[in-house]
Amino acid sequence: MPIIDYEGDKQKVRSTAGRGETFGTIMARRVNRRGLLRGTAAASALIVTGPRLMPHQASAQATPEAATATTLSFEPIALDEQDEILVATGHRVTPFLRWGDPLFADAPELDLANQTADSQAQQFGYNCDWIGFLPLPQGSTTSDHGLLVVNHEYTNPELMFPGYLIPNPAAAAATPEAETDIPAFLASPTKEIVDVELEAHGLSIVEIRRSDAGEWEVVRDSEYNRRITATTPMTLVGPAAGADLLKTADDATGAEVLGTLNNCAGGTTPWDTIISGEENFQQYFANLGMLAEDDPIRVMHDRYGLTEEASERLWEQFYDRFDLSKAPNEPFRFGWGVEIDPFDPASTPKKRTALGRNKHEGHTSVVAPGGQVAIYSGDDERFDYAYKFVTTGSYNPDDRAANMDLLDEGTLYVAKFNDDGTGEWISLIQGEGELTEANGFASQADILINTRLAGDAVGATKMDRPEDFETNPINKKVYLALTNNSRRSLEETDKANPRAENLHGHIIEISEAGDDHAATSFAWDIFILAGDPAQGSTYFAGYDSELVSPFSAPDNIAFDASGNLWLSTDGMPRNLPGNDGLFAVPTDGEERGYVRQFFSSVPGAEVSGPEFTPDNTSLFASIQHPGEGGSFDEPVSLWPDGEGTARPTVVVIQADSGGRIGASD
Repeated sequence: MPIIDYEGDKQKVRSTAGRGETFGTIMARRVNRRGLLRGTAAASALIVTGPRLMPHQASAQATPEAATATTLSFEPIALDEQDEILVATGHRVTPFLRWGDPLFADAPELDLANQTADSQAQQFGYNCDWIGFLPLPQGSTTSDHGLLVVNHEYTNPELMFPGYLIPNPAAAAATPEAETDIPAFLASPTKEIVDVELEAHGLSIVEIRRSDAGEWEVVRDSEYNRRITATTPMTLVGPAAGADLLKTADDATGAEVLGTLNNCAGGTTPWDTIISGEENFQQYFANLGMLAEDDPIRVMHDRYGLTEEASERLWEQFYDRFDLSKAPNEPFRFGWGVEIDPFDPASTPKKRTALGRNKHEGHTSVVAPGGQVAIYSGDDERFDYAYKFVTTGSYNPDDRAANMDLLDEGTLYVAKFNDDGTGEWISLIQGEGELTEANGFASQADILINTRLAGDAVGATKMDRPEDFETNPINKKVYLALTNNSRRSLEETDKANPRAENLHGHIIEISEAGDDHAATSFAWDIFILAGDPAQGSTYFAGYDSELVSPFSAPDNIAFDASGNLWLSTDGMPRNLPGNDGLFAVPTDGEERGYVRQFFSSVPGAEVSGPEFTPDNTSLFASIQHPGEGGSFDEPVSLWPDGEGTARPTVVVIQADSGGRIGASD
């Protein structure tokens, strides 16, 4: 996400990842043997010579359901840089929920000049990200009425508040000839601003209904409507709850946490709860450098990239819990998957420690043939890992209450991708292999709190920013979006590496052994190597690259009812001349790999959280941080209102015909 940009200029990202092999090294050897890629040792770009048959191609062919399902038929749009949203012909897009929109009958409208924490706590939060649609009544498959659950990843105070950025005197005093990293502007938060930011984080749960005219509306007097923020009480549950590292001066139990932070990609469970991933929590904490260099806590925090000095946000000036010199254990209480019951507004959110602690992206749930539930998630960092959690217990479709604590017991696995297209899920269990007390893992809690270090110890494969991780409902495969890795060096590659300085990212297709999502082995292949086909170094599942839409930085992914993959991007303008957007691509059949751009966003924004209604006639998407790169006083976007400031917004896309999105029935 934009807090970790491609060159890392917004935070210190240390190269402290594990000793497992890099994905580029593995793919280089594997593809080179097939004779499918050609190049020289000095080439940093990969050249694909043509379509290829995958080792599991036979199993990847369309199922009968896919063969008879709706196919994509829209005409792709072109890359665009305007400050307005665009969608493929035959569709309309409507801004639906904007930052600051009231969610309750008595909630105030957004007043940019008079923002308060109390008001924000009743309004739609900032920087909408993942979206979940849960039909009403609960357990039904209706597409006209439901709960919309939306993550709010972080805040852009420079876009929210006039005058937030002030000139830096040190930068003004620097001579033009001096080489300096001194920023031109400095943050100037007040406690009142920080309090608004705290309430703008978290999630929104909103009842929505589609009218007879086909227009979506918020039900403002709904009993379900709820804001969950950075000040909402939560509990830590599972194997790590109560561990010493989770205890603070404010919570001697190690089980009570105030709020959730940096909620990025998430997922829904078969029992209709949601899991929200806490991603870049490290940015909120300051003064790691004030801990002793030999302090084990400092080493643990360093592996997660916590800030050595003052944080960018400066929340530590007002709240001690964000100052590591005063509350060194507080960051251990973030970086979890948070389970929330949207159908019970009085319920307490639970941070499920069995899922491990990292920079969580995606929490796709799927029921395995044996009844266990598998949850796939990525750790969004260069050279970090892909994970799967499998419950010990089985899902009971007839007893929702029996499923509510399934996520507290199970096995957490980390992925290792082998040269020959096979892979294994390595269990992270205390006492097994390298995960011993002698190596710093005295308990299962130690593994779950320091999951990255456990992945290092077992030699998992270092990946290029593992983000969303979704299962295809038709072909049963699993797809992993890897956004990019500009820091992969040439020395980590050979003549056929896919890719040194991987600016564009790629998508991997995984086939679990026996189509069993509880399996511990899998087959894998490259599905897409993103980028501009005109520049080479791309691959689109064997489809003619001259016909596809160029795209870069795949982020969130979703599937329609036909098994077509829809992907949103985060970082297109850094590499291609266009705003971030939404793209669709078949995963099977004759058009497998045919990427088409469906939607284009606005300057500074990423697109995230694509979510279909069950009948595929409405598609919700988040336009996150529009105008990023500018400021309130010097904007680069004023979307969607055309005045004031840009506002992060959930949009809804519908076909003019009222039929399924992007398709002809």
